[in-house]
Amino acid sequence: MTADRSNSPDGKRSVLKYPQYVPFVLMVLLGTATSEPATESLSPVGEEAFEAIRSFYDYDKDIPLDGRIVERKEIEADSQESPPQPASTRDKIVFRGVRGFWVPGYLEIPKTGEPPYPVVLLLHGWSGDKDSWYQDGGYISGGNMRKALLAGGYAVCALDAAAHGDRIAENDYAPVNIYNATDGTARKNYHTLMDILVQSVRDYRRGLDYLETRPEIDSSRVGLVGYSMGGNQAFLLPAVDERVKVIVSCVVPSDVGGWDMAGVATHNFAPRLEGRAVLMCMGKEDGFYTHEKAERIHELIPSEEKSLIWYEAGHKLPVDWVADALSWIEDHL
Repeated sequence: MTADRSNSPDGKRSVLKYPQYVPFVLMVLLGTATSEPATESLSPVGEEAFEAIRSFYDYDKDIPLDGRIVERKEIEADSQESPPQPASTRDKIVFRGVRGFWVPGYLEIPKTGEPPYPVVLLLHGWSGDKDSWYQDGGYISGGNMRKALLAGGYAVCALDAAAHGDRIAENDYAPVNIYNATDGTARKNYHTLMDILVQSVRDYRRGLDYLETRPEIDSSRVGLVGYSMGGNQAFLLPAVDERVKVIVSCVVPSDVGGWDMAGVATHNFAPRLEGRAVLMCMGKEDGFYTHEKAERIHELIPSEEKSLIWYEAGHKLPVDWVADALSWIEDHL
């Protein structure tokens, strides 16, 4: 179903079409584009090639998690905040990632309702961090989304992506940035875009293992909200880990360098989301993708429970997306 928030709220059901799959195993292993750019055709790779891609995201479950709570904060309800802050308990957690790095995050649990609580993963964008979901308004309306989920009876879990937030030491204490510095001197990151995407998805898989150790969490009811880079990972993570059941992907990029590489390209993962409920929230004027490419990604999702909502916006969506995302999660999780 597609919807246009600037015109009629009525949506239309898209008819899924399955293209001819063509395996490009060597392309996958190298993480490079073919002579026929994927961003032009958006034809997913076949099953053999996708199995090679999937192997990027595998990890050894026998590696000790060493998960622990490093700080607990009791948050009182505050009706004077806008939006209001529900009463909750927020744990700052850490656990071992796949490559031995400590992965920090927040696990916030509402004080209303009864455990175990369904949980929604919150995935931030490039150059953001877990605290992006603790800022009311702001670029992604992250605090609005988090508070709405808590008020609805959902626990939330937000991790720092590789080289972001508390993990900045992985990038020699320099913020990741795809642009030149203001003085005109370019600085190369120590991690490629693909490195960060793949590592962060693997870390979230470890995070799901950690959540299974928490008796307050219902690990059979896991949702996900991702924005920008997190919107890309909202396709990658559920495609390689069936524990994520409900997906909200916002402004997922495709038209900037690296996002069309086979190992992280959204169109290679969309066909692997069968049985999941998927909402895409997209901006009409966003320069990170075209209208046609967004519609194509939506078409590739083999699920009866899918929707695409268009907003009169660029990469920064209006706060309206929060209500749409919450409604989707309430209906499907």
